Amino acid sequence: MKKKVIILGAAGRDFHNFNVRFRDNEEYEVVAFTATQIPNIEGRVYPAELAGKLYPKGIPIFAEDDLEQLIEKSGVDAVVFSYSDVTHNHVMHLGSRIVASRADFMLLSAQSTMLKSTKPVIAVTAVRTGSGKSQTTRKVCQVLRDRGKRVVAVRHPMPYGDLKKQIVQRFGDYKDFEIHDITIEEREEYEPLVEMGIVVYAGVDYEKILRAAEEEADVVIWDGGNNDTSFYAPDLSIVVFDPHRAGHELLYHPGEVNLRLADVALINKVDTASAENIDIVRANIERINPRATVVMAASPVTVADPGKVKGKRVLVVEDGPTLTHGEMKFGAGVIAAKAFGAAALVDPKAAAVGSIKAAFAKYPHIEGLLPAIGYGAAQMKDLADTINAVDCDLVLSATPIDLSKIITIAKPIVRVRYGYGDAGAPTLGEIIATRFGR
Repeated sequence: MKKKVIILGAAGRDFHNFNVRFRDNEEYEVVAFTATQIPNIEGRVYPAELAGKLYPKGIPIFAEDDLEQLIEKSGVDAVVFSYSDVTHNHVMHLGSRIVASRADFMLLSAQSTMLKSTKPVIAVTAVRTGSGKSQTTRKVCQVLRDRGKRVVAVRHPMPYGDLKKQIVQRFGDYKDFEIHDITIEEREEYEPLVEMGIVVYAGVDYEKILRAAEEEADVVIWDGGNNDTSFYAPDLSIVVFDPHRAGHELLYHPGEVNLRLADVALINKVDTASAENIDIVRANIERINPRATVVMAASPVTVADPGKVKGKRVLVVEDGPTLTHGEMKFGAGVIAAKAFGAAALVDPKAAAVGSIKAAFAKYPHIEGLLPAIGYGAAQMKDLADTINAVDCDLVLSATPIDLSKIITIAKPIVRVRYGYGDAGAPTLGEIIATRFGR
């Protein structure tokens, strides 16, 4: 008899695990996916076009809250955990719910879900959301391009819309953002690379995506999401660590897996973190994965016109996921506000509306700033309405994209940018040049 399975996910790793381990596998019947973390992604169906010949009607997606009822109703034999950036406690509490419901609890190995490429692959992953993968990916792309390599980035999935339209997505210029009708969260990841002239692929079927990327790349860059492991087997694994959250590299799943698999352990933000926290992170790396090469990096923050910030009452808008499930209490916007002499940070909570107000209730650690969350048109409108209702002199936007291009902001706005900076030897550029410079 086939073993009945549920896959726990958040619209990304769950679909990939299904595609590489369960699709067309006669030994299993996947009766459902569950969804969490991201709003409004349950109630959909993983379509037949992606699910394969064994699932002509597709596979339903339910809320994770319904887990016990789904196990009982469908006589489920095993449940596969398949999402990222959660505590080890969170994983095992789910495991306890599953085991108590008489089903087996499964974790798939990172390597068993990694696809092999015909081209060299550099994977950029992290131990937590918001550690600095994006600027690290851009640095890797620039180093390789300077050496004459054709580079294509493949981004960890964020398929929050019509899955049939998102099987393979290619982003080569700004019009592609409109063609694919992407969310703020997706645009935050794709736009800075496209600005550099780097082609970005994303979607749902990462085998098809990889083969398309290989056609126009000398080197494929895996640009990870959250703290998930790479979908592609890397020739070089670069893992980013955040000393503002020292110790988290041992407390979150699957970030600790990335720590253990790292070839390069990149300690980021050393320009703003304490020496004590940097030492904690380095000691954990050296204890758990002594074969990794440790690289120190800064995350310099800039604005085009610092004079516009000085003395102003500012609303700081930060990268959304970094603040929400990433659990950071501040980001580049707060650093910039302090560095460039803002008079005060204006708390947006009283002005928050709709889903933004709900986000503050769900993530009470967020104080005095605004997460740029926009999973769909309704939430983008809530974000714009919240910003425009705040009594401030200036909006200091530290999301990686130009918010004014996608929502109407009726206030002066200054963008904060953050990049990659070398902070000691060996440098990331030296390591890549040695491995891929020929």
